[in-house]
Amino acid sequence: MGSEGPALLEPLWRGLPPIDPSAVRGSVSCSLPARFEAVKGAREFAGSTLRQWEIPELHDEVALVVSELVTNALRHALPGGLPSGRTDGPADDHEPPQVRLYLMRCPSRLVCAVRDPSEDGPVAGEAGCGAESGRGLHLVESFTDGWGWHPLAGTLRGKVVWALFRLPRD
Repeated sequence: MGSEGPALLEPLWRGLPPIDPSAVRGSVSCSLPARFEAVKGAREFAGSTLRQWEIPELHDEVALVVSELVTNALRHALPGGLPSGRTDGPADDHEPPQVRLYLMRCPSRLVCAVRDPSEDGPVAGEAGCGAESGRGLHLVESFTDGWGWHPLAGTLRGKVVWALFRLPRD
């Protein structure tokens, strides 16, 4: 868990609509282990941050989107992936985290982003009536004011998938 300055995060926000770094009111991130239990931890981190930033009314929407983005990163972006139902992490507990959740508060919007090691873009699934997966990005689109992704550049590997939420007016 950490607080990060906007300049350090600039490569992560490259694909977003323009953000004035001087207008950023808060920016935090947390590393997520390569286990599906990390989804719960990500939701709790987001909820705690929203309470601290005094915008708890966004909790339900943000928690849902965080769950979907982190689940997608764990399922589709980690080398070798995590098979459905697997709950253990890497064999080496000292392996560096490969997925990271970022939250940034601007004057009129909240940015939620998940960084992962894959350079492949997310693909919205076509879920059948009884399917247990394949709807995540459709939910992200429904509950946000926009989302997208971009590959990281330079020495950074992977991608960032981001979602925007309009903040309630004061």
